[in-house]
Amino acid sequence: MAKAERIIAASKRRDAAQGIVPSQGITRMIASGQIMLAEPVAETQVQPASLDLRLGPVAYRVRASFLPKPGGRVQSRLDDLALHTISLSQGAVLETGCVYIVPLLESLELPADIEASANPKSSTGRLDVFTRVIADGVGAFDQIPHGYHGPLFAEICPQTFPIVVRKGSRLSQIRFRVGTAADSDVDLKELHKRERLVSTEDADISGGIALSVDLAGDAKGLVGFRARRHTGVVDVDKPDAYPIEDYWDPIYVKDRHRLILDPDQFYILASKEAVHVPPTHAAEMVPFNPLVGEFRVHYAGFMDPGFGHAPAGGGGSRVVLEVRSHKVPFILEDGQIIGRLIYERMIETPNMIYGQGLKSNYQGQGLKLSKHFK
Repeated sequence: MAKAERIIAASKRRDAAQGIVPSQGITRMIASGQIMLAEPVAETQVQPASLDLRLGPVAYRVRASFLPKPGGRVQSRLDDLALHTISLSQGAVLETGCVYIVPLLESLELPADIEASANPKSSTGRLDVFTRVIADGVGAFDQIPHGYHGPLFAEICPQTFPIVVRKGSRLSQIRFRVGTAADSDVDLKELHKRERLVSTEDADISGGIALSVDLAGDAKGLVGFRARRHTGVVDVDKPDAYPIEDYWDPIYVKDRHRLILDPDQFYILASKEAVHVPPTHAAEMVPFNPLVGEFRVHYAGFMDPGFGHAPAGGGGSRVVLEVRSHKVPFILEDGQIIGRLIYERMIETPNMIYGQGLKSNYQGQGLKLSKHFK
């Protein structure tokens, strides 16, 4: 698109609605060259409110994580810092505790009024794979500023399980925003009255809507899973391929309904509340205040329009929580607040809704591991 055309298009959008770009808008961005693809778009790559990002053919093993300097290029740093390169054309193992940088098959030529943010996909977070997106000259992970022109890179560091990836594997996703998208607390309270966003009438809304952890469990007292160490590899592109018992230990609680998190262990738990994201909105789990405890919850935070939604009204789906304690053991109690959801308006209702005609692995979920486990 010529520069003059981009300026005109940006001017028109400034007068239009603000919010998250929906699936049909992402498709238009691809057609116009604002999103550039090294290979044709893949099936299900465009999601209701995001675009899956695909790994390119080469991974660089680096000594440590880094960010480029202002005006600096990531590839230039790789030429200096890479220990060795790994071909992903036939698939390769990425080992735990190692840092890899992979150029992505997608690059951007964003107009002046569109910014973007990235996040791990749900399945990536549930495998405890720490991944972030890096852009040239940008001094923050997972943030793509207005008007960015350039390539994108994935930083990947498996924490618990070694993984197999290949060219085209999708570990991250990206959202595009025009203007201010997030609802204020006042707007969120009104939306909750209309749409019942969580399965609690008297929801805690302050800087987002609160979620708490379920440590009461099911009839057998199952509340979650703790990841095993020294397991086999997990191929990120193979669903229903691995026995749960080879990779996870189930966690049962007794009458006290609490769990002591061991430092640097990885847990899969679930929210007590069922969550509903209406088709007019998307949602995101925001980082929780570290002052309330030395633990991290939920690496993968995007929830698409339609998550937990039913045509007759939102039935809700519980949110799976990826939890890791840092430095010291920490006690979680049943019903303890562990995160907050921010709801963001869509520019328009997407032409596809999560759970309706899509391969939506986690619609209507309770406590559930990633799609890779039987």
